[in-house]
Amino acid sequence: MGSTVGVSPITVDGTSFALTGHNVSYRFHVDKDTGDLVTDHFGGYAPEDGLICDPGHPQGWAPALSRSRREFPDSGRGDFRTPAFQIRQSEGSTVSEFKYKSHALVSGKPSLQGLPATFGSDSDVASLKVTLVDEVSSVEAELLYSIFPKYDAIVRSVTVKNTGHDTIVLDKLASFSVDFPYEDLEIIEMKGDWAREGLRVRRKVDVGTQGFQNSTGFSSHLHNPFLSLVSSTTTESQGEAWGFSLVYTGSFAADVEKGSQGLTRAMIGLNPAMFSWPLKASESFTSPEVVSVYSSTGLGGMSRQYHRLFRKHLMKSNFAEKTRPVLLNSWEGTYFDIDEKKITTMAQSAADLGVKLFVMDDGWFGNGKHARIDDLAGLGDWDVNKDRFPQGLEPMVEKITQMKAAGTDQKLQFGIWVEPEMVNPKSDLYEAHPDWAIHAGRYPRTEQRQQLILNLSLPAVQEFIIDAMTKLLESAPITYVKWDHNRGLHEAPSPNLDHEYMIGMYRVFDTLTSKFPDVLWEGCASGGGRFDPGILQSFPQFWTSDDTDALERIGIQFGHSIVYPASAMGAHISACPNSMTGRTQSVTFRAHVAMMGGSFGLELDPKGLTDDERKEMPSILALAEKVNQTVVSGDFYRLVLPEDSNNPAGQFISEDGKQVILFAFQTRCTVNYAQPWFRLQGLDAGARYKIGEKTVSGATLMNVGVQLRFEGDYDSHVVIATRL
Repeated sequence: MGSTVGVSPITVDGTSFALTGHNVSYRFHVDKDTGDLVTDHFGGYAPEDGLICDPGHPQGWAPALSRSRREFPDSGRGDFRTPAFQIRQSEGSTVSEFKYKSHALVSGKPSLQGLPATFGSDSDVASLKVTLVDEVSSVEAELLYSIFPKYDAIVRSVTVKNTGHDTIVLDKLASFSVDFPYEDLEIIEMKGDWAREGLRVRRKVDVGTQGFQNSTGFSSHLHNPFLSLVSSTTTESQGEAWGFSLVYTGSFAADVEKGSQGLTRAMIGLNPAMFSWPLKASESFTSPEVVSVYSSTGLGGMSRQYHRLFRKHLMKSNFAEKTRPVLLNSWEGTYFDIDEKKITTMAQSAADLGVKLFVMDDGWFGNGKHARIDDLAGLGDWDVNKDRFPQGLEPMVEKITQMKAAGTDQKLQFGIWVEPEMVNPKSDLYEAHPDWAIHAGRYPRTEQRQQLILNLSLPAVQEFIIDAMTKLLESAPITYVKWDHNRGLHEAPSPNLDHEYMIGMYRVFDTLTSKFPDVLWEGCASGGGRFDPGILQSFPQFWTSDDTDALERIGIQFGHSIVYPASAMGAHISACPNSMTGRTQSVTFRAHVAMMGGSFGLELDPKGLTDDERKEMPSILALAEKVNQTVVSGDFYRLVLPEDSNNPAGQFISEDGKQVILFAFQTRCTVNYAQPWFRLQGLDAGARYKIGEKTVSGATLMNVGVQLRFEGDYDSHVVIATRL
């Protein structure tokens, strides 16, 4: 497919609209008879509409609306497929009839008030606003389309405004809905649960409705707010793929319906089961946005477009494309058993290994009867535990940050764990403000992990968290925060709370990350329970999973990479045998898997390392630092999927194309079997690449490949090729 560089990103011909990227066209028009918005094409570059035949007079119960490819489908007027929205009018009716009113071209991309969103300059992105009006009910809908041409990405959100005098209720609102004319499509999604997040599922789109939704109040481990449609022949490297990524952290729903006419409708947005929003006169509601990416080069092409776009136009952090310091987190080494002496000793041991950042996890706060010595008490009381740290944090942190990483002049950085959105009933905070915890009237308050959730829709709660975290970060030289979140939302007092909570949470995140831009913020939610684009707006990385078993992590990290860049993944070497699976793997295998995450580190007590592991650590950390910039800012290729092979492999190419890194694994020993070949991708065919003492052409590496020898279960190689 040829590139369309130089073509205007948005063109308007009367009431026909075209959004054009380097390799994508999104075309729709206003039906002159009905005023409805009709989709003409979403796919490869098309400079005009296709040749459309006269459909003839519709027969049967499905009228013209049920046979049309609609941009903003309603219900109640003859379109019997899943609607993108539902409005309960003041008189109780759920019928709407939106018709085209006007449009406007917008330079750049408007922000969404209170919501995370992609961003860019006038040279990066162009936008189109299309306003629809329901004259019967006096309701307007504004569809905001934006295109990032370089990434073949179409972004859409919807604003509904009540221009009448009576209150209406918005019961459903999908941010993006599109009808495809193709019948032979398949769904790809990410499923999971705690400790097994991000696992890929692929299934055929059949007649009727299918999809998935999450109602935990947060994006969760169970499903991720991402949907892809692909043709049945699409692979990692070829075929068409469409992705839909919802920039949101709350409950969501993704629906795909193959209708009786053979058209396939796909949509994603707020979960209607957890949403009902009243709009008084002159009030409006804006949906989260969806980033849709089209690729004609398979799922890998789609993923790499998302990775580049998110790093450059979603993540606001100063660290989005910067290398990350090798860290050691205390949790799996000590759990709650910490004090000033133990932490200082452990930090020195970390520095002696060459670690650059030491992170103190849970157990440092709460006092008296609410001391945080286990998970039964203390959440919400963000004062340093006086028994464990009698001098407070500052003297200890000052001492730790004067330690030097072995073999360098770099001083050790200090990080800390927090869980500010939660409260234990056994805490000073809860005793003072029980009404701050989310609850539904007289119903019991269900605890999970002995904790409740603070109601971040309340301004007082937002200010409390902002003030407590500000005080903490100003109390000592802290340069890293691990922000945890360990339960789902129960007993919401109203269907509005989910979204109100999100708006409050995003305000807290934006305030703190703007106030402390030089702090590296990492999200966590019992692992990957809130790994979503809404979080990545403020936090450039996320703890991918609580499962640190290296074999499991290959699948988890490959799964997340379908939409999320490796730069956003936290991945650590943990102790062996693994605490969850009991598996024993070499420290090299564990390290090679962890190096594929942008934030590489250790999750163990250094004194528990064997002599052999300790000897290997300098070379492991040196390799991790050597590859980190390419992992953070380069392109990732899933060469061999872990679900398909005993030898999964992934490859990174640096932004300038000079460094190529192959990560290749053997998960189980194969006896008397040929050693595998790995064919690289995305290289310059005519260039020469140096691997060790050999040089070879890019064409040879892509068409013949590299053969590697493996021995035993859980073996691995990291091969670095340098373009000459």
